[in-house]
Amino acid sequence: MTVVDAMATETMNTTGLRAEIENLRHMTVGQLKVKYREAFGEDSRSNHKQFLFRRIAWRIQANAEGGLSERARRRAFEIANDSDLRIRAPKNFLQQELDDNRTTETRVLPTDDPRLPMPGTLLVRRYHGKDVIVRVREDGFEYEGRIYRSLSAAVRMATGTRWNGFAFFGLGGKPGRKGGE
Repeated sequence: MTVVDAMATETMNTTGLRAEIENLRHMTVGQLKVKYREAFGEDSRSNHKQFLFRRIAWRIQANAEGGLSERARRRAFEIANDSDLRIRAPKNFLQQELDDNRTTETRVLPTDDPRLPMPGTLLVRRYHGKDVIVRVREDGFEYEGRIYRSLSAAVRMATGTRWNGFAFFGLGGKPGRKGGE
């Protein structure tokens, strides 16, 4: 076989390989699972079309052009053999008593809510012809001389209706979000 014949054969093989892989793109998941079974000799547990496509395309290329070298296979086997991966928890997991020395209980202090202005700020809103004025404090919210633990409680006292205090005063969205995201 001449060099030109070898190059022509390789081009035909590459074109045929590309066409075969391109045909995979137009297959349904069911057809890909059948093709997977043919390529790997076992059923796939996956129903993910892109995963099946990639695995089958890889196998077709590996069969046509050769897979990993023997040296690479041995090295991969060594690495896999050395790893102590646990796929599932041991059968007696959570059946053992917990070690009290490793367990701790503590009360987590609330963090400052980024939606709130600085302590000392007056929040003002006109509601049913009356000004509702709530002062933000370090230890809560003050309305008409009484201190409330939450802004919603202060607004409820002022309006007689259940309100989200942040919504009532228009103090932004959910915690951790920047205005309107």
